[in-house]
This record gives sequence, structure tokens and C-alpha cells, in this order.
Amino acid sequence: MTLRVLIVDDEALARSRLRTLLGDCRDPAALVAAEAADAVQTLRLLAQQTFDLMLLDIRMPGMDGMTLARTLREQAQSPAVVFVTAHAEHAVQAFDLEALDYLTKPVKLERLQQALQKVERQLKTSAPALAGDAPADMLVIQDRGRTEWVPLAEVIYFKAELKYLTVRTLRHSHILESTLNELEERHGAHFIRIHRNALIARRAVRALEKHDDPEEGDGWAVRLTGIDELLAVSRRQVTAVREAMLKGPVA
Repeated sequence: MTLRVLIVDDEALARSRLRTLLGDCRDPAALVAAEAADAVQTLRLLAQQTFDLMLLDIRMPGMDGMTLARTLREQAQSPAVVFVTAHAEHAVQAFDLEALDYLTKPVKLERLQQALQKVERQLKTSAPALAGDAPADMLVIQDRGRTEWVPLAEVIYFKAELKYLTVRTLRHSHILESTLNELEERHGAHFIRIHRNALIARRAVRALEKHDDPEEGDGWAVRLTGIDELLAVSRRQVTAVREAMLKGPVA
């Protein structure tokens, strides 16, 4: 299992150290999916993405970590919280807020790994629904110990990134344990491969346009309905995308 981590700390050096330590964690592994310097940035990220764990500093400008954690308790979907701070006197209050762990700076790799293991155990304790229980037009998303069914009709794209697969809808990004090949085989009537790392919903294609990609140079990209993000189209898939646009969405 690879845990998606959000680092929240107003000090860039502290975020950098945690990012380095997380890169050395192996059991479980961790991926720094995003960073935030204050509560405002954190809440914005939480509205856009899902995370397994938030490594949260306590003393920050504006809303402090304790207040932020208290706010998140009122939300149905929020990541596990592990406080990371130089001030040990807040430990009792932190556990009253149902934090999974409390790490003091400078954080040691061994203690960080132990905290990740606590998060992994929490995720595994909730009995997940079997993917086979879901209707054919639904995806089963395992998210921080809870199971969510996402209608396939809401998915805009699937994108393979590092060791995980992002499922993008208009409102959220989810992480799915699957492969693009499996999804293409199962849902190829409604999704089209545009690149080795991406499938897009046929109904969501708004435009195919010239695009200068930093990695691949001059090429093509698709613009999708409902989001600003452009997705690169490989040269070998340009014709297939054009044909899909001419045929229109599959009912």
C-alpha cells in the first residue's frame, strides 16, 4: 500500500524535511500528493483531492493546526491526522481530537514509519465492499477506510501517475486500485485512450488543439468539458481522438 500524504506546515524547510523522510519510508510507502502552508490552502486542497494522511503542524499563522483539525472532524470525508510539532505540550489536546499520532520535531524516520503503520492499520480495519458487488456502471473507491461507489458517468478521465491511478470527476479526484489496461478493456465503449498514461470519457471531449508539451514538444491535447486541465494526446492516438469526436458520445 502507498499512502497519499498532505503535508501542512508554514515552514518550507520543515515541509522539505518531511518530504525527504517520507521518500525513505517503505512499510508502508508514502507519496507526498500535495503541500500546504496554511489552513486556507489546506481546505482548498481537501476540496479537490483525497488523501490518506495529513501531517499537520500546530502553530501556523491564521487558523492553527488544532482549530483546523477540529474543523475537519465535522466533515464526512477527511484524512487521518498526525500532528508534527516542536511543542509537546499539545499532545493531550491532539489525541482528544482523535489524531492517530503526535510527532515532535525533529522527526525521526522510525517514528514517522510507525505513524504510517497506524494509518495503514486504520485503513485495513474497515471491511471493504467487494468490487464485484458494484453495478457495471459504478466504480468502487476505497478511501481512508470507507467505501464509495462513483458512477462511471461522472468520470472525466483516468490517469496513471507514479504508483497510483487518478479518477477525476467534476468535483473530486479519487485513487483507484486498478490499471488503465483493465479499465480500457472493461469500459472501452465509453472511454478512449489518448496517451499511454490516460483514458478520457468520450462524452467529455470538447476540443482537440495544438499544444506545446514540455516533455514531448509540439503536439496535441484535448480540452475536456467541466475542467480547465489540458491532457496531452500522443501522436499515434490523434487520429483515434478525431474519429471519436466525429462519432460523438456513446449512449
